[in-house]
Amino acid sequence: MKAIITTLSLTLFAVPAFAIDTAQTYNSGILVLLFVGFCALIIVAQLVPAVLTLFGMTKAAVQGTRKTVAVKN
Repeated sequence: MKAIITTLSLTLFAVPAFAIDTAQTYNSGILVLLFVGFCALIIVAQLVPAVLTLFGMTKAAVQGTRKTVAVKN
């Protein structure tokens, strides 16, 4: 019972701490957005070959396993 009362009191008194200050607005320029977009483009450009290589390696590993099982039988 004591834990429930403590939790409720902390929740009720901590509500203003979770509030967001809406007085400030996003005012960064277009250059900041272009920079972030360019960074995202670099990350995606590096992920595509990595994923293709991963799929290729797993496909080769599965085919190698199938050949080994076929030879043993």
